[in-house]
Amino acid sequence: MSRTNVNDLLAFLAVARERSFTRAAAKLGLSQSALSHTIRGLEARLGLRLLTRTTRSVAPTNAGERLLRTIGPRFDEIEAELAALSELRDKPGGNIRLTTGEHAAHAILWPALVRLLPDYPDINVELVIDNGLTDIVAERYDAGVRLGESLNKDMIAVRIGPDIRMVVVGSPGYLDSRSRPETPQDLATHDCMNLRLPTYGGFYAWEFGKGGHELKVRVEGRLAFNTLTPILNAALAGFGLAYLPEDMVAPHIANGHLVLVLDDWCLPFPGYHLYYPSRRQPTPAFAILVEALRYRR
Repeated sequence: MSRTNVNDLLAFLAVARERSFTRAAAKLGLSQSALSHTIRGLEARLGLRLLTRTTRSVAPTNAGERLLRTIGPRFDEIEAELAALSELRDKPGGNIRLTTGEHAAHAILWPALVRLLPDYPDINVELVIDNGLTDIVAERYDAGVRLGESLNKDMIAVRIGPDIRMVVVGSPGYLDSRSRPETPQDLATHDCMNLRLPTYGGFYAWEFGKGGHELKVRVEGRLAFNTLTPILNAALAGFGLAYLPEDMVAPHIANGHLVLVLDDWCLPFPGYHLYYPSRRQPTPAFAILVEALRYRR
């Protein structure tokens, strides 16, 4: 097979996986018109339509799906073998793509990368912050970071952080104007900041437990966000109660800008884990990252 044909197949894989000529062109460093011309040429040589195009979407045809299933894993194997050759270098190198939530990125991953990367100048890391439950295989990530309680059973999971406790906080000014909640049910009389979860499309229910009794509370308020930092800022500004990781609000509790409520109802739960498919053969660079992140009590 000629080099041109190999490049055409790689172009097809990019479009089929991204489901977008725009994203695929950006990934390949091509113009959309050049990429479209390449795909049309490949389809003409094969005598088959590989992609169905509309003004809103791109999707593989039956023939395209078959080609994607058969050649996609083979190109992935070649990429993995080339990456594995980095073990023969003095210092491993390569690209690592991770998907993670906002809190884990700031609290766990970034501190570890600050320590690791200066010693390994040829390791490149891409962090994609996404609070949804991403399919790391379909989206071609090397690994993901999620809480221990939300991991799929077919994944290898490496603990990278301590247990986490979510707590309820509000500013002194806000709480001076309201009676402080004594039970989770009292939140019904308060303005609470909601967090929207992209995976399920709804708001995150606040979770509590005490004396073996667990409950989830759907709160209401004037403000809702899809990341944690704006929720913290809104709580500091006195707009209501927030439900946030304890380590994120601890400095503000210490300096008196926030007050902890319902403390005895907020229980710890399993912390962050790095997870990746069990069939994945770790590259030397990825193995180094795993060890740098591994949680040691």
